[in-house]
Formats: sequence, C-alpha cells, structure tokens
Amino acid sequence: MQYYHKPIMVKEVLNYLNVKEEGIYVDATLGGAGHFQEILKKVGEKGLVIGIDRDIESIENAKEKFKENKNVVFVHDNFKNLKSILKDLNISSIDGILYDLGVSSYQLDKEERGFSYQKDAPLDMRMDTRQKLTARDVVNTFDKEELKRIICEYGEERFAGRIANFIVERRKNKPIETTLELVEVIKDAIPAKARRRGPHPAKRTFQALRIFVNEELVGLEQAFKDAISLLKDKGRIVVISFHSLEDRIVKRLFNEFKRENGLTYKLRILTSKPVLPEEEEIIENPRARSAKLRAAEKFDVLK
Repeated sequence: MQYYHKPIMVKEVLNYLNVKEEGIYVDATLGGAGHFQEILKKVGEKGLVIGIDRDIESIENAKEKFKENKNVVFVHDNFKNLKSILKDLNISSIDGILYDLGVSSYQLDKEERGFSYQKDAPLDMRMDTRQKLTARDVVNTFDKEELKRIICEYGEERFAGRIANFIVERRKNKPIETTLELVEVIKDAIPAKARRRGPHPAKRTFQALRIFVNEELVGLEQAFKDAISLLKDKGRIVVISFHSLEDRIVKRLFNEFKRENGLTYKLRILTSKPVLPEEEEIIENPRARSAKLRAAEKFDVLK
C-alpha cells in the first residue's frame, strides 16, 4: 500500500540543492519520498536519485511508487553508512545530498509504530524494526539515573528527574506497555502549572526516547563529514532538523568546514541563519513549525 508524506520546505530544498539535470543526488532520509519525487523531476532521465532509509516500509513504498523509473536506486540502510552504500553502487562522488532528520509523518501517523504521544500503541519507536531495543525496554528496565540522563540530555526536559522517578515507581506495579500509559505517567510527574504552558507535556520525553532508541545523534557528525567528502566541487548539502540538538551539530560542523581545515576542500555556508518555513506552510502543515534548514556548498580550495 502506497503512502505519501507531504515534504517540508520543498521550494527551499530545491533552491539550496540547486538540482542539475543529469546530476547524482542522495535523499538520505527517504520517508514518504516527497522530497525524492521533486528532486527526481529536476534531474531528468539521465540523472540519478538514490533514496536511503532505515525503515523497510519506506523502501517498499518507494519501490512500488517509482517502479517505472529507471534512474532511481533505493537502499534499506542507515545513512551513516553512505560511504559503503555508494561504494557498492560504484559511485565515487555526488552532486548533492538532503537530510530531513527525525521521524516521518508516516511513522507518526501509523499507530502501531509507537512514536506518537497522541495515539495509543505499544511502546516501540524503532525506525528499523530489525533492531531489538524498543522504547518499552528502556522505560521498563533502565535504572532511574539513566532514565533521567536520557530524558534530560535528549529531550532537554527540566522535569527529567521527576519523570524518571515516576516511571520507576509506576512500573513497580506492572510494566508500562503503551504510549498513553507513559503519557499518563509523564503528566502525573509534571506540575499542573507547567503542564498548562508550552507544548504537549510528553513531547520532550518521547523525543528523548526516540533519539536514544534509534541512536539518532550517535555518529551524526561523522555521517555529515562523510557526505561532505563525497560531494563534487560545488556539490551541496542540505539539512532539515527539528530540534536544537541536531541543529547545533549542523551549525558547528558547517562553521568548522568554513575555516581552513587542512583538507583540499572547504564549505561555503549558504544560510547565515537557519531557514524557517513560511507561515502559510506552517498553517497547512503544523509539523513544519519546528523545522530549520541549513545548507552549504563544497568548493575545492586548490582551484
């Protein structure tokens, strides 16, 4: 069954990627293939677009959707393995790469995946269902201090200690099995006054668990470095992030490569500040609200 993900900031992505006919581009986070489809239109029949995703459902969906296209490749893998993926495809360099980080709309909307704090489902949160560790394992087996660290570090949640304490107390009676059971625990842990302000009280904790379960920040900087090394001269990297932890990594790395780094190439930063979605897009797609786009162009310092 095919599904479609409404891509965020399509106009901006295409602008900063500067997609060329006959170019080779990588959509490192395929998802519902919304961005992929738009890039494919731009490269023409002689170009090539490679889609990578950890989620087999995304890969199968895209294979069915683009089965008539000859200039596409889909790879079920982690984008952190980009070097080996391209080596297996006998590709030594690319014209551009896009990262749309975080969980896809499809994963959020599919209840049984357990990503959403608004739908009741088993606590899962695995992007790659082949892996063993689930959010249920973390919530029910990790000790209080480790839970506090995860929620604080990856969720930037100021009530991380209280939430961890309430989780440990609640699971003494019976395991916390579902998303809404966990939401109830989180709401009990956060003072009523704080619950009435800001985003959903479970948002930060769910973000933290998802990031930890999927090791989203582990090796992320190295993944970007690998991608930059594989770009052609004037090749471009575009990253859409959805929380400050990712955005800080991107900003720091771009600035590092902007300066002399002992390599034969540097980056020209194309976005002095992160590009934000237009208000019209946010109204149409509220999930775009927290998106930030950064882009850079590689250039050979010997030229």
